[in-house]
Amino acid sequence: MGGLGLTLPVLLGLVIFVLLLILTGVLYQYAGATADARRYPSPGVMIDIGTGSLNAVILGAGSPVVVFEAGIASTTLSWQLVQPEIGTFSQTVSYDRAWLGWSDPLPEPRHIWTQVEELRRMLARAALGSPRVLVAHSYGGLIAQAYALRYPQELAGMVLVDPAAAAQWTKPSKTLRLGVSLSRRGAFLARIGLVRFALNRLTSGSRTLPKLIARASSGQGGGLIERLVGQVQKLPREVWPLIQSRWCDPKCFEGMARYLEALPENAASVPASPLGDLPLIVLSSETASAIERQEHEELARRSTRGRLEIVSGSGHWIQLDRPDVVIQAIRELFTFMHVHTRPS
Repeated sequence: MGGLGLTLPVLLGLVIFVLLLILTGVLYQYAGATADARRYPSPGVMIDIGTGSLNAVILGAGSPVVVFEAGIASTTLSWQLVQPEIGTFSQTVSYDRAWLGWSDPLPEPRHIWTQVEELRRMLARAALGSPRVLVAHSYGGLIAQAYALRYPQELAGMVLVDPAAAAQWTKPSKTLRLGVSLSRRGAFLARIGLVRFALNRLTSGSRTLPKLIARASSGQGGGLIERLVGQVQKLPREVWPLIQSRWCDPKCFEGMARYLEALPENAASVPASPLGDLPLIVLSSETASAIERQEHEELARRSTRGRLEIVSGSGHWIQLDRPDVVIQAIRELFTFMHVHTRPS
């Protein structure tokens, strides 16, 4: 009994300590999120689409409108090296899908056709008419293909930037399950302030503590966080704090989990149907796998006006590694459209 009497106070003290630590983290997160909302508001405009609002960055003037579609967990910020240049000669829009960036967490499941309709409603509410050129990266390529199949009359062309190979994702996998698990774990850690604390330490120059936190939370060591930071560092320095503020938002982690959960169904829902004579450029990264390259080749052949370009010196994020190639591909489409008129 004596031993039990000594153990209970110790356990009670430990529980109280942990609860106080979590409460402190929650308050730290709340204070940080409040400051972020004041310092880093939406870099665009919030467009009400009926079920909530999506953040959209609209630049330039002219036609056709160039619509940028980001990767599965990415935001408008991933187009920072491309969109401003295209905005010098035509109207452009990039946006955050539901749950990501500054956009609202919309209630509907993340089905591919729901995302197509949300995009279309956003463009309509923002008075961004057709014809449109879709420029889509990675997972965004699935949304662009679905849009082209459902509303071909609204498109003037597409540039697909290292699009996701649907065949790789049509079945649930260990990789996807791990991604969902890590995303949900990240949402919890963000709610109690641990993600914010680790990122603040990382940006202040510390490497050891963020790596320890990454290892404890994901089993991946510091490799994942170092790769993410490596991609971010390719963007203009002034957008780094905006990206960090989004990484600290639990909503964005939860959104990532929802998109990953729906990925197999969405990958299987977009048929590999012909795209007619839609002008199409598929940019394939130098590091694409054999399966990815084969699907990129097949995708380019789905249009009678399609072509494939293998981009040297690029990884998956071509718009960060070789923004010049993406810009040139869009310019090429505009030149083509000025020479050839598409039926209305």
